[in-house]
Amino acid sequence: MLVLAQISDLHLDGSPRATERARRVLDHLRALPGPLDALLVTGDIADHGAEAEYEEAAGLLGLHDPATPFPVLPCPGNHDSRVPYRKALLREPGGDGPVNRAHRVGSAVVLMCDSSVPGADDGTLDDETYAWIEEELDALDGETPVLIAFHHPPLALHHRLPDRYQLSQPRSLARLLERRPEIVAVITGHAHTPAATTFAGRPLVVGPGVTWTLRMPWEGEQFADREAPVGLAFHVLDDERRLTTHFRTV
Repeated sequence: MLVLAQISDLHLDGSPRATERARRVLDHLRALPGPLDALLVTGDIADHGAEAEYEEAAGLLGLHDPATPFPVLPCPGNHDSRVPYRKALLREPGGDGPVNRAHRVGSAVVLMCDSSVPGADDGTLDDETYAWIEEELDALDGETPVLIAFHHPPLALHHRLPDRYQLSQPRSLARLLERRPEIVAVITGHAHTPAATTFAGRPLVVGPGVTWTLRMPWEGEQFADREAPVGLAFHVLDDERRLTTHFRTV
């Protein structure tokens, strides 16, 4: 059994508010009495894509600190910028191609994919990313359970704001899932609201936002609840390859 925490949409911008909310949820995770196998950070880590924002994020996440009690697995969102993301967050050479990373976590593999489109808020998994996913899957034995995580949900969540910028060409993702039974679930962020549904016969879980929570149309006209507590998710992948998600606030 694996236990994976997920946070999303930190939107670090140098403000005390953004920093405090990120620190609050990370302190909570580090203080848990039971171990986590990994922390997924599903995009919009920075608000403006600035190097200083990623330097702060790296410190808050403990991304390069050997004392961090669990692996931290990030991917970009539409507010992120690939060159400073690589340079200041990952401490890698710059580059403007998609930031895709594969991680072995216990008995599973987590593919953190880049659905960002440079200069736009739209989302896509481009041909390079799909080819990379296929190569990573081909390198496995077909029995290893695989989770795919990226920023933009591939279907409507029934609010005009995230639905305007969902993943384009979702049928391409659906065809991948239909061909690849080893992919057991899809995990995204972007919408700032915890949500769970299915996509192409797989669980699709949308993590809540750290910076603010989306109010749905039936909850009132003001869509951004900036006073809501910080949200996070815990995903449990059991030995039957079943994903169960628990949402929490801090």
